[in-house]
Amino acid sequence: MLATENGVAIRRRMLDRVFDARRQSDELFRLVRTESLYERPIPERHRIIFYVGHLEAFDCNLLGKHGFGVDGFHPALDRLFAFGIDPVSSGLPSDLPSDWPPLSEVRSYVTTVRAELDKKLDNGTLEQHSVQLDGVEMDALLHVAIEHRLMHVETLAYMLHQLPLDKKVRQTGSKNLDTAPLIPRMIEIPAGVATLGLRRSQETFGWDNEYEAHAVDVPAFAVDQYKVTNGQYLDFILAGGYETRSFWTDNDWNWKTAHGISHPVFWRKAGDHWFYRTMFAEMPLPLDWPVYVSHAEAGAYARWARKSLPTEAEWHRAAYGNPSDSERTYPWGNEPPNDRLGNFDLQRWDPVPANELPEGRSAFGLHGMLGNGWEWTSTPFGAFDGFIPFSFYPGYSADFFDGKHFVMKGGSARTAACMLRPTFRNWFQAHYQYVYTGFRCVYR
Repeated sequence: MLATENGVAIRRRMLDRVFDARRQSDELFRLVRTESLYERPIPERHRIIFYVGHLEAFDCNLLGKHGFGVDGFHPALDRLFAFGIDPVSSGLPSDLPSDWPPLSEVRSYVTTVRAELDKKLDNGTLEQHSVQLDGVEMDALLHVAIEHRLMHVETLAYMLHQLPLDKKVRQTGSKNLDTAPLIPRMIEIPAGVATLGLRRSQETFGWDNEYEAHAVDVPAFAVDQYKVTNGQYLDFILAGGYETRSFWTDNDWNWKTAHGISHPVFWRKAGDHWFYRTMFAEMPLPLDWPVYVSHAEAGAYARWARKSLPTEAEWHRAAYGNPSDSERTYPWGNEPPNDRLGNFDLQRWDPVPANELPEGRSAFGLHGMLGNGWEWTSTPFGAFDGFIPFSFYPGYSADFFDGKHFVMKGGSARTAACMLRPTFRNWFQAHYQYVYTGFRCVYR
């Protein structure tokens, strides 16, 4: 009896997390003025209205079909809202607002899907589905549903960041703490081992690309103590970094030239002054905040600085490693993430200075390895040995093993705490500027 009660309690906590993730996505959509829900803030992406329906369509297709054997509740809308757009794909979407269903129909769809799924998931039917819910697959489905939604809560923030300020409902921002002046320096990391990936026997959820666990020998290297700041990146711009061919690969130079890119997408120049666009306002460029740029821009800066971007293994070694060769659960130790330790878990809308929140330092003294902006690595996103795609979501990772996407580690202010585990791997293609992603350099 106790085991059954414990099993129900565990499932109830999982369902509470489902409902909390829904609350987070609902709150995010409420930031957009109703008349702006059919806008397309990022040219390569769907209109906002797609994502209003997509989160429920995903849950319907995942939990309904694979968890409860239900084919769907509205086949046409299940299909319409099923798949997003990867910005690597050729051409830009050309649909019109009139090509999408009216908002009332989309909201009715969301309400219907939630109600039907909740009938399957509520207390009255938990025992009916206990075999499925106790099984590994159903447990994985619930984790996938939760983290998929929370991923979109973050990536939708990237999109809404690009929406004109007058089309959003402004929120109150968090004030930065008093921070000492930032003095960039590099820290020596001794040779050691980085343990990447999860063991399949480990009772921790992971996406398919997180498996299998393996050890990587990492030679000694030096790494920036802080993420590269806007002020440092401005030096690169003023030194002619965007006009100097030798700092860019052929592919990156062609992309930059074709799109007329001369500075980070979050920046604006007016006369001799630079301004920074936060989620809800514009302000003079905050020089001590981490810079957010594409992989191509980060790589060009690193070459200008005569350094490199870290590999995934080097980043992991710097974040979780220890002079004693043991590894930590988090850069600061084993304490669960909280607001003293980093700028993450939806606490703020924007970055903080790169040397703020020093209690989150790694064993080697690096600041901000989790939160305040993802960090680019030089490692192309690919499978670890032993990779097995999810049977219920085979394209989640494998569709992006194409050499065009690069691993990102760490997390941003809008990254949920559950995805701050050391094995979590994020990725984007090299020319996508809109992500909350910065970088730090290494010297070998």
